Amino acid sequence: MTHWKASDIPSQHGRTAVVTGTGGLGFQDALALARAGANVIIAGRNPSRGVAAVNQIRQEVPGADVVFGLLDLASLNSVRSFVQGLRSSRSSLDLLINNAAVMTPPQRQSTVDGFELQFGTNYLGHFALTAQLLPLLRKGNQARVVTLSSIAARNGVIDFDDLQAQRVYKPMRAYSQSKLACLMFALELQRRSDAAGWGIQSIAAHPGISRTDLLPNGAGEWSVAGMLRRFMWFLFQPAEQGALPTLFAATSPQARGGTYYGPDRLGETRGYPASAAFPPLALDSTAAARLWSASEELTGTVFPWDLMPSDSFQGVHHLRA
Repeated sequence: MTHWKASDIPSQHGRTAVVTGTGGLGFQDALALARAGANVIIAGRNPSRGVAAVNQIRQEVPGADVVFGLLDLASLNSVRSFVQGLRSSRSSLDLLINNAAVMTPPQRQSTVDGFELQFGTNYLGHFALTAQLLPLLRKGNQARVVTLSSIAARNGVIDFDDLQAQRVYKPMRAYSQSKLACLMFALELQRRSDAAGWGIQSIAAHPGISRTDLLPNGAGEWSVAGMLRRFMWFLFQPAEQGALPTLFAATSPQARGGTYYGPDRLGETRGYPASAAFPPLALDSTAAARLWSASEELTGTVFPWDLMPSDSFQGVHHLRA
């Protein structure tokens, strides 16, 4: 794994990948996968940014098989529409990268379904997306689900009494909770895949501290965090470097389900892909099972233990009225 680079990605010809997020890490993931020959669907909420990302990839990779799919993770209806569109055009899915995120808006905001924005977008939206794509993933070739966490997960706590930060909202606390939830989800998905025989590898990754627009887009361009990102840019590694742990998890034959990858240097803030340290709370399987049950109830989305015939979409999701 020493100094593993994007050029080490094995051929992805014949594989179909969905990557959430049109900029930053998501764009770098999609670009690298397209270079390796994958059929890539970039999923995001902003059509103009999505089309621009697709066009840029096609310019850099002539003949790339890449398209944009409209997906707003802050809307369960949008998740359902995206999946229905994908199921009408694809018979299987080999790779899902749960990457898109929002970070530390200064004031509490809600998704259209009433969830705290960070918990709803970063975690619950991806939870529902993965559940509804499960039939396609089960038909994939050695399918993998890679879910993005963060070094902020080290400070995260799952507050089951206030998951939506309705009593107390602190931006970084809410972000850390959402990213700890993502990590716990990745591990629990592997446990359930093993138990139910889904044949899916679930892997977690984090990018260290990377030079993306996540901070200024969330906290604000002129917030302390936004100005740190703008004027102290040299503290952040390039996005293409930050994407490497995700790409390793998504493509390397060495990557295994139930593992966690991040950068290898300076406290996992930068460097090349390596095994990342699990925060102790992430390894609490009882809490993970409780979080899973709460997530199914909140989103109205279930992972069926015994899947029905692959051409049936009933039962895979039950959205709330």
